[in-house]
Amino acid sequence: MTVVAQAGDVDLGRFLRPGDRIVIGQACGEPTTLIEALIEQGRDIGGLSAFIATSFSGLFTPAATESFALSSMGAIGALRALTKEGRLSVVPVHVSQVGPMIEAGIIGCDVAFVQVSPADAAGNHSFGLISDYVRAAVEKARVVVAEVNEAVPYTHGELLPGVAIDYAVHVARDPVVVPPASIGTTDELIAAHAAAYIEDGSVIQTGVGAVPDAILRLLHDRRDLGVHSGMLGDGLVELVEAGVVTNARKRIDRGVSINGALIGTKRLYEFADRNPGIRMCATSYTHDATVLAQLDKLVTINSALEVDLTGQVNAEQSGASYVGGTGGSVDFVRAGARSPGGHAIIALPATAKGGTISRITVDLSGPVTTARADVDVIVTEFGAAELKGQTIAERTRRLIAIAHPDFQEELARAAHTMQRRGF
Repeated sequence: MTVVAQAGDVDLGRFLRPGDRIVIGQACGEPTTLIEALIEQGRDIGGLSAFIATSFSGLFTPAATESFALSSMGAIGALRALTKEGRLSVVPVHVSQVGPMIEAGIIGCDVAFVQVSPADAAGNHSFGLISDYVRAAVEKARVVVAEVNEAVPYTHGELLPGVAIDYAVHVARDPVVVPPASIGTTDELIAAHAAAYIEDGSVIQTGVGAVPDAILRLLHDRRDLGVHSGMLGDGLVELVEAGVVTNARKRIDRGVSINGALIGTKRLYEFADRNPGIRMCATSYTHDATVLAQLDKLVTINSALEVDLTGQVNAEQSGASYVGGTGGSVDFVRAGARSPGGHAIIALPATAKGGTISRITVDLSGPVTTARADVDVIVTEFGAAELKGQTIAERTRRLIAIAHPDFQEELARAAHTMQRRGF
C-alpha cells in the first residue's frame, strides 16, 4: 500500500535503511523535495550513497553531500563544483549502459527517487521530464519514493502505476529549468559548418547548449526533419511549430520525436504536456545500437573538450579538473557514423581560456572518451574535418586546417613525425 505525504512532512527514515544505495532521477527530472529531505535527514539514517547522472538543481553542494556519498557518470551541470572539492565519485559509463548496470546490480539501487506527474484516470503517473534510467531504477529498487509534482507535464511514453509507489510525496513546485545558453559569434560559426551536414529528411540527435541551439536556428529552411535524441531543449519547439520537424520520413517511430530527457524551460514543458508528437523513452531505446541502426540519415551532434591530431576525443577532463563526462556521445557517434547518409559530428571551439590554448592538440590532457576509430567529422569555427576512413597523416592535415591559425604552425611541426612514419 502506498504511503502518502505532503512536501513538509517527508520522513525518509520510515523507508530507508542505513547503507541504502539510492538512484535519483536526473536533470530537469530531479525530485528536488526528496533531494532536500535526503540532505537534511541522510546523516541520521547513516551510510547512505546516491547516484545521479547529471544535476542542474544546484542542491548538490559540497556541504550538502556531507550526509551521504554521491556518484555520477560525470561532472555535468552543477555537479562540476563537487569534483573540485573531492565530493563526487565518477563512474565512467556510457549512457546506454547505466540502465543495464542498475539492472545487474553493478550500480546499486535499493531505493529509487523519481519525480512524476499527477496520475491519469487509470492511476498511472508519467515520468514527465526524464525517462532514461529511471524505469530500471524503479524495477530494481526495494523502495520506490515518488515526488508527485502538480507542475510536471504528463508526457507520452513510459508510465509508473500508482500501485508501484511505496512512498508518494505530493508537491506543487516548479521543476528544474535550464534557460537557453547565450549564443556568441564562435557558436554561430561552428553551427554554420555543422548545419551543412543536415539535409531534408535527416534525423537529428543533439544536446542542449549554445552550439546545439545555434544549429537548430539554422534549420528553418529544411523539410521533414526527424528527431531521435537522448535530450531535447527549447529549440525543438520552434522547429516543430515551424513545420520543420515532422518525423515523416523516419523508417521507425514515424511522426514522433523520440527523446529521453527534456531539458529547458516552462515553454518546452508546456509544449510536451500530453503531446502525442513526443515520446519519452528509456536509454534502452534511445541509445540502443539496434534501434539506431534503423535510422537512415542520422546526424548526431556532440561536444568535446579537445581532440588530438589523430582524432581521439576527450569530453571529460581538462588537466587536473574533471568537468564533463562519458555521457551518450559514443553511443550516438557510432550510430551516426554508420547510418546511411548520416554523419557523427563532434563540435567544439578551436581554443580555450581566452584563445591561449588550442583545443586541437598533439596530446590529450585527459582520457579518451571517443576512440579515433569511431570519429567521423570534427567541427570548429574554422571548418569541418572529415576523418572517417582517412589515414593518420591525412587526419593531422585536416585537423590542423580547422585549428586556430595561431596554433597551426606549432601543430604542423608536431605532426611532421606522424606524417612521415604514417602512424
